Formats: sequence, C-alpha cells, structure tokens
Amino acid sequence: MLNITKAIENDNAVFSLEGRLDTITAPQLEEAIKSAVSDLSRLTLDFEKLEYISSAGLRVLLMAQKRMGQQGEMKVVHVSDTIQEIFEVTGFSDILTIE
Repeated sequence: MLNITKAIENDNAVFSLEGRLDTITAPQLEEAIKSAVSDLSRLTLDFEKLEYISSAGLRVLLMAQKRMGQQGEMKVVHVSDTIQEIFEVTGFSDILTIE
C-alpha cells in the first residue's frame, strides 16, 4: 500500500510517500507525477515514511528525473538508510539529487 500526499504551490510540488513503492503501487506514483509534472519547475519527493522501494519504483523515479531534468529539478529528501543503500547499490545515488 502506498499513500501519496501532494502539496503543490505555484510551480513547486512536494509528494510525500508513505508505505511501499513496489510493482503494485508504482503505477499510482507514476500517474500522480505525470498528471502534475507539466506545470512544475521543482519536484520534491519526501521519503520520510517510505518503507520499501522495488525496481518498479526505481523505474518511476528514473522517468520523473528525466522529465524534470528537461524543465527544472527534482530532489529526494528524508531517505532512510535502507533505501539509501538501495540507491547506492543500483547507482541511483549518482543519478538523483538526495538531501
């Protein structure tokens, strides 16, 4: 299960994720990003309450990073040690802006 809380102000959005970003829930995040991203110059993904991310979730992050790289910036904040380790092993720590 994944809960996404969106806070959008002007061209800046913060998506707070809670739960698991996996094969079942990745399309939910993908749709949320696609529906909002066209008007954004800054996208922040808050992972403070994210428990798990799978390869399907990583694919959505890559898609979002590519899209935002063309029109602004994307960053990921409040990453747990477990998810940070996944980012490092997969090379995503070199692709994403992580704060």
